[in-house]
Amino acid sequence: MRVSVRAPLLALAVALFAAPWPSAQGPGPSLRIASPTNDTYLSGATRLVAMIDPPAAARDVTRVVFFADGQQVCTVSRQPFECEWEAGDRIVEHQIRAVATRRDGGRLVHTVRTRGLEYAELVDVDVVQVTAVVTDGNGRFVRGLTQKDFKVFEDNKPLPITNFAAENIPLELVVAVDVSSSMRDAIASVKAAAKLFLNSIDPRDQVTVLAFNENIFTFARRATDARARVRAVDLMAAWGGTALYDVIVRSVDILGRQAGRRSIVLFSDGDDTSSHAPLATAIERTEGSDATIYAIGQGRAVEAPGLQKLMKQIATVSGGQAFFTDNSGRLEAIFKEILEDLRNQYVISYPAPETARDGAWHAIRLEVAGGHRVRARQGYRLTPRR
Repeated sequence: MRVSVRAPLLALAVALFAAPWPSAQGPGPSLRIASPTNDTYLSGATRLVAMIDPPAAARDVTRVVFFADGQQVCTVSRQPFECEWEAGDRIVEHQIRAVATRRDGGRLVHTVRTRGLEYAELVDVDVVQVTAVVTDGNGRFVRGLTQKDFKVFEDNKPLPITNFAAENIPLELVVAVDVSSSMRDAIASVKAAAKLFLNSIDPRDQVTVLAFNENIFTFARRATDARARVRAVDLMAAWGGTALYDVIVRSVDILGRQAGRRSIVLFSDGDDTSSHAPLATAIERTEGSDATIYAIGQGRAVEAPGLQKLMKQIATVSGGQAFFTDNSGRLEAIFKEILEDLRNQYVISYPAPETARDGAWHAIRLEVAGGHRVRARQGYRLTPRR
């Protein structure tokens, strides 16, 4: 839930300085802003996340207040200590501050400063985010790489990397499960695998759970408690047609634009029969999104060329993977593979060229020192602003 409070600067000063303000956090518990981090670029809906180290000390925190550019944004009185803030369309510098109040009256403070792009107050600048997975010749994940190990090319032209992250990267995830009538025989095993998957996700990550047939149902919103998300899966029942294209569009629209990772896990067993959106719209939305898509086809999808073509296309273009199996028991292994992928991602950002919003396809290529294999989005397409 977002609680927004805008207070005059004088009132803020009184509130903030009424208690001792430590210049640095000494021994004992500390407060850390996990999202956004220093020197990142922000625009649009942004998730503010604060964490207490060690985690057990969070029980002694009665509230966390977030401030952006000197204005109070929200107050959170229980874990997770996070809320949403609208950073605006232009990429300018922001100061984000979090103040945690402890039961003994003490306070913990942490401040980060995000970056702005030159002349961002005069022109609109798009930042291209690329989420990458790096593996060696044996398919093992390569960890511990730094920004200097990567090179990014757009349309074969080298571009400077302006932001890099490899650890503690916030994740926003949409899990979309097909509950059309063709799923009736497999729905029990699908629900069991989905619950196992949701239980394995880091509780700090935000997850939206959708079920879809000829309609789209939101079973759990991203602010939902992790346990409630799992319980919601039990309510799914199979009936109706399949609006696959519609749920792809909806999933992309749900994901925010804050710094961090965005992913979609899409499960379906059949071709589209009921969507309002055409296939071209679903593909266009995925090409304009930086979400990594993991598509899972099961049952008759293994023999459906149309569905396989779509799932492979959106997964490959996004830097994700497509899986096909007619064995419901293999779902658990697939979900484990996706989780490992999510845990070994690097996030790289760079400013898009001024001509990027021409509606054309712009190819992205990443190179990594050591000749390792890189899986990442293959490009993007941005339509002109209206």
